[in-house]
Amino acid sequence: MPMKASDAATDWQEIDRWDRGAGWLAHPDEDMQRASHVLGTDAGALVVDPVDAEGIDDLLAEFGEVAGVVLLLDRHKRDCAAVATRHDVPVYVPEWMSGVESDLDAPVERVGRQIPGTDYGVHEVVENPFWQEAALYGEDDDTLVVAESVGTAEFFLAPGERLGVHPVRRLTPPKKLSRLTPEQILVGHGRGVLEDAGEALRDALRGSRRRSPQLFAKTVQSLVFG
Repeated sequence: MPMKASDAATDWQEIDRWDRGAGWLAHPDEDMQRASHVLGTDAGALVVDPVDAEGIDDLLAEFGEVAGVVLLLDRHKRDCAAVATRHDVPVYVPEWMSGVESDLDAPVERVGRQIPGTDYGVHEVVENPFWQEAALYGEDDDTLVVAESVGTAEFFLAPGERLGVHPVRRLTPPKKLSRLTPEQILVGHGRGVLEDAGEALRDALRGSRRRSPQLFAKTVQSLVFG
């Protein structure tokens, strides 16, 4: 399987269905498992870090008219501009995130602590010259959306984990997430955690450093033996 697919997505797969939204994998067979989400809100549908796919607008329409596209990670430009342009909406970018606006061929609207007209708060996860990441937290149903610091794709997970800290962040886990108590967690790589999400997050953060050798050993084994 390819680490990251480069062709146009035609065989996307729905994931993470819950009352107020859904997710999809545009390329279900890729190793990176790039996941995208649509969130239903009072303002309309928010599309988060999307990888576009043929026919995906039918899924988006289930949650209302598209109100905006949200970029949560400076590297996750993905197809944000294409989806925003098609629906004539802005790309929402955290006000402190730099170096992304010039690469987005679509109107950009800077946001502070809240996505306008919604219950989704914007939380800074990482802010440094090499990694700029925000998370969304929906107060109405305690939904946490994390772009990169935690995930469920295989390369995130040490043995026994349901949710894992990104390999690069294993020694400096995203402690800012520990103050949140989600009922469900949606991630930018892999399927979400829709049951006992708060415990999965606590376990991932607590065990991040301790289980690093197991994750790295698994990664090396996979590279050597396929």
